[in-house]
Amino acid sequence: MSSSKPLLIYDGKCGFCKIWLDYWRKLTGDRVEYAASQDVGQQYPQISKEEFSRAVQLVRPDGSVASGARAVFETLGHQKFYSPVFEPPYRLIAGHRDFFYHLTKWTFGTRIEPVRFALTQWIFVRMLAVIYAIAFGSLIGQITGLIGARGILPVGDYLKAVAESVGGMRFLYVPSVFWIHASDSALVGVCWAGVAIAAMVLMGYFERAGLAVLFVLYLSLSSAGQEFLSFQWDALLIEVGFLAIFLRGSRVVVWLYRWLLFRLMFLSGAVKLLSRDPSWRDLTALSYHYWTQPLPNRISWYMAQLPLSFQKFSTGLVLGVELIIPFLIFAPRRVRIFGGWCLLGFQALIFLTGNYTFFNLLAIAMCAFLWDDRDFERKIHWPLMNADKRGWKKFVAVVAVVVLTIGVARMVETFTGWSIPIVKYTAPFEIVNSYGLFAVMTTERPEIIVEGSMDGETWRAYSFRYKPGDLARAPRWAAPYQPRLDWQMWFAALGNYRENPWFVNFAVRLLEGSPEVRGLLEADPFEGRAPRYVRAELFDYTFTDAEQRRRTGNWWNRAPKGLYLPPVGLKANE
Repeated sequence: MSSSKPLLIYDGKCGFCKIWLDYWRKLTGDRVEYAASQDVGQQYPQISKEEFSRAVQLVRPDGSVASGARAVFETLGHQKFYSPVFEPPYRLIAGHRDFFYHLTKWTFGTRIEPVRFALTQWIFVRMLAVIYAIAFGSLIGQITGLIGARGILPVGDYLKAVAESVGGMRFLYVPSVFWIHASDSALVGVCWAGVAIAAMVLMGYFERAGLAVLFVLYLSLSSAGQEFLSFQWDALLIEVGFLAIFLRGSRVVVWLYRWLLFRLMFLSGAVKLLSRDPSWRDLTALSYHYWTQPLPNRISWYMAQLPLSFQKFSTGLVLGVELIIPFLIFAPRRVRIFGGWCLLGFQALIFLTGNYTFFNLLAIAMCAFLWDDRDFERKIHWPLMNADKRGWKKFVAVVAVVVLTIGVARMVETFTGWSIPIVKYTAPFEIVNSYGLFAVMTTERPEIIVEGSMDGETWRAYSFRYKPGDLARAPRWAAPYQPRLDWQMWFAALGNYRENPWFVNFAVRLLEGSPEVRGLLEADPFEGRAPRYVRAELFDYTFTDAEQRRRTGNWWNRAPKGLYLPPVGLKANE
């Protein structure tokens, strides 16, 4: 044996030792030599047979010997982190090696590899680029009708009101490039730029710069979009996109993504219990969910027909996946991968049974980090991202501390209701957010039907592309596209028009005949002319059952609930 290198001596008959020593060899390379005590023990009479059987022994080049936990830390090059407090756990494991051998086989397998994420990161960035393209692209045909000059909530008016309210602090309250220019062409241009840059990142050009620009542009849209870009998946895309800027070659950011995935899933379950909503506690929530969710699809109707026993089982499964499985994210390899498959299956089911835009795709993309290169390298062979320089890694470490701090603060706020300053001051930038869908399950479905009239007597309904209206029209598939007006109509129906000023603006734009707003609808019953009057009626919608659908051909039942918005008109038209 060479005296210039340390020699780690282990029990060659110990299966547990062989698994971990094989792994350590891959970590240390040729810096450390390894040998079984049965082969070289006689060369070191200063070490007794009892010591060889009790613990690993590290013979240093100067002849001195370290044993137990100290030997492990020195072998792996982490001696500065060693403390005597690690010796009792080491003795516990060494004294029960058979048990820990089987535990290792179950959790890690018999072949442990150094974890690498270069290919995994490459795959994730491509998935994120596709999601960015979907998010920006879906806004191209909507953005002017939502927040353009003749849209429902003009961004120019909004920014002017913010500037008058907070003055020079306006960028901190609404971080957006639209402070520079907020015309309709600027809005559409940003959407097209987002699609183009996402395509560039997808092809592997200027990845970090492209990801940084995508983050800024989508944050700008979300900040200026008011009610129409205030959904949890908008915030999630911004947070995911922010971390991606620092991803290249960084294991720290991989762990931040795992932390984000944990918060996303666990908080979604926690808020359901914290709300004390009875439908989650008695496991009946999913018996309402499929027909009360914002935009059901055709599969939702079939799911709603299943018996109550299945709905209760499914509700319990949802709570289990959201409250228990997230902890497997931090478990050893095999257990973590099992958790990953559970989360992937869960997101696939949500995607199939409801129109939740790109939300499920984002969650699935983050699940990629529950695997590593070992799982992908046999299937995909593409250029990998190089690791960053040491100075950049230190900067990433600082970012990680900030993100973790805000994330913990967000968790504390969720569970205690306390207001924490760091959350308040960083909230406009959406780099760390709170999550939790359907904390309270809606058990009714109020639906708004918007109508126009030329004479105040004959009323004709406006048709939306995706939200329920015509009873005989099957629920439509929209995801990953998000029809944002249709979505916002669901929220408006849960309150009244006084609580939703944007809805009044929507009615005004219809009375003005705004082509941008009419473009958000499926059909204009007045063929481009502006009606003299607009009103909105409220109905209770429910899915039909199988027998009703066979008999009537309808997918929906409805019952009137009265006026949502009384007839209104423009003074100039009266």
